[in-house]
Amino acid sequence: MVHELLLEIGTEELPAGFIFDALAQMKDIAARLLSEKKIPFGSVSVAGTPRRLALVVSDLADRQPDQSREITGPPKRVAFDDNGNPTPAAIGFARSQGVDVSALTTIKTPKGEYLLIKKDEKGEKTAVLLKALLPEICRTISFPKSMRWGSETISFARPIHWILAVYGGAVIPFNFGSIKSGRSTYGHRFTAPDPVEVTDFADYKDKLSRSGVIVDPEERKSMIINGITQAAAAAGGRTLPDEGLLNIVTNLVEYPAAVCGSFAAEYISLPRPVLIAAMREHQKYFAVVNDKGELLPNFIAVNNTPVANPAMITRGHERVLRARLHDAGFFFAEDRKEPLAARTERLKGVIFHSKLGTSYEKVMRIKELAIFLAEKICPDRLVEVERAAYLCKADLLTAMVGEFPTLQGIMGREYALLSGEKKEVADAILEHYRPAFAGDALPAGQIGCILSIADKMDTIAACFGIGLTPSGTADPYALRRQALAILHIVLGRSFDVSLKELIARSTTLLAGKITGDINKTGEDVLSFFRTRYQHLLSGQADADVIEAVTSLHFDRLRETQGRIEALQQFKSRPEFQDLSTSCKRVVNISRDNEETDVDPSLFVHPAEGRLYTSYGQINEKVREQMKRRDYPGALQETAGLKKSIDEFFDAVMVMDKDERLRRNRLNLLTLITNLFKNIADFDKLQSVS
Repeated sequence: MVHELLLEIGTEELPAGFIFDALAQMKDIAARLLSEKKIPFGSVSVAGTPRRLALVVSDLADRQPDQSREITGPPKRVAFDDNGNPTPAAIGFARSQGVDVSALTTIKTPKGEYLLIKKDEKGEKTAVLLKALLPEICRTISFPKSMRWGSETISFARPIHWILAVYGGAVIPFNFGSIKSGRSTYGHRFTAPDPVEVTDFADYKDKLSRSGVIVDPEERKSMIINGITQAAAAAGGRTLPDEGLLNIVTNLVEYPAAVCGSFAAEYISLPRPVLIAAMREHQKYFAVVNDKGELLPNFIAVNNTPVANPAMITRGHERVLRARLHDAGFFFAEDRKEPLAARTERLKGVIFHSKLGTSYEKVMRIKELAIFLAEKICPDRLVEVERAAYLCKADLLTAMVGEFPTLQGIMGREYALLSGEKKEVADAILEHYRPAFAGDALPAGQIGCILSIADKMDTIAACFGIGLTPSGTADPYALRRQALAILHIVLGRSFDVSLKELIARSTTLLAGKITGDINKTGEDVLSFFRTRYQHLLSGQADADVIEAVTSLHFDRLRETQGRIEALQQFKSRPEFQDLSTSCKRVVNISRDNEETDVDPSLFVHPAEGRLYTSYGQINEKVREQMKRRDYPGALQETAGLKKSIDEFFDAVMVMDKDERLRRNRLNLLTLITNLFKNIADFDKLQSVS
């Protein structure tokens, strides 16, 4: 038989940003534990609100299937003596499996006969297993921050008040800390706080709905969309799209009810990002725009309960927002009393990191790195690059960014323009934070790209220099994201820059700050970028192709990318397999040889001369093609050596007894190995099946 399992963890209000991830974990953990216990089940789904995380497993079998297991023991020759009597090895094996020696049988294997025990195990009842599995689910969910409360030894994101655990209509009894499981849930904290007993998920969902709780996040989100759309339309506009805010609000309420408020039209004169931030960051209000996308003096608030007097509630929201906008207006006016550039010098009093100095020192490093890059990318824009670098962190000391940290860079651009800076300089201040997350836009301008690379590279090199490297799942300084951002910019904008030179310049600027060896730090940073690049390309090329190229050529990404694309394409051609085999043979036999001086007068067999001549002709062509970055052409030319290589190995004994002949032949093969390595390390390529 199969039954439905319903588990709910009832808590104090959870942070909105914790809920979706916790539900995803809950689903994965349950599926994994049930699979490990070999309990058949149907679908696994989750639901949740700020006060509850719920799990539903459908068609969960009422017991494990019976199993028959075969357990192999020691060899028969050591388990029984010459008279057939069991030795301590046999007796110990039988005892460890809980059977008598007489139950032992043997099995023939390629290594001889071994003892065997066949055990028939009856499946355990699911209701019994769940008593241990459900606390494990509760315990395994992880959060960015957890807490303990009272005298509890358990931890969770917020204090737990109740646990509902019902399987097939019956309670699964267990304790999690001091909380005992039952069949009761609780409705909305304010409108229906009394306990409600439920029997299954349908009953649970229905009774919670009647108790002021919409437990399905997607249903709540749909209600919010409909509510804010109607409220904005009543004000003659539409809500400004904001998926992030929509997700936050979905996890802030249990029963959404939208109202539309207004604010004084005079505040529309504030910069658009300031208005949106004032509504969004602290109050979680949706902005309203007209058909042209212009902000209207309105906002949409989503309440946690339906309200009997919407006008009164709306006035409360308006009063709170009025204070926020008044503060924003004051901050904006105060910030404009001095030019943006005046704040850069004051960054000398702001610590970036205790081991890395002040934010002013970081700005100076960014400036030097940016100039280094500009000299190679856009030498005609050095003045603008230097100015943008000098100003890029100045807005950290503005009152507006202090109040609304998400406006960092945005306000820098606004204040730069108001201070009379060039538009491209102002734009670069904003853009140097991009890309800030997966899928974010790259900086549009060259100056913004250069500043973004310089800022992120300084952070990466600095953190590596003082031992703050990412580990496992921990990356508190987001170095992986910043490395990927640099790779995306360099590749997306086709910048021809040397990563090695950039890293070396960055570590040199950190001299005196780096606690270890500077050269070792540079090597570690380059290796870190190589790993990020390999992850970035996964799915675009075969792993062996990526490794074959990046193990030898990882510096100028345009060249690396070109080699990978050419080799990936060549790998699908019929001649690849034969060329790869020949190349690996050359590489393997010359692996420990480094000399390349070849004396043609020592050639004994014509095949040696033909291979040497072919190499000389092809090498010249390949060099020219590599200069033009014609990697497909270089590969095609290199493939022309295959015939001469095969003839050479058929006719010549490389490891000749004569040391001079042996060394000369190894040197010739080393020349050919180096030719192949112009493209990649063919030894790392896997054969095509």
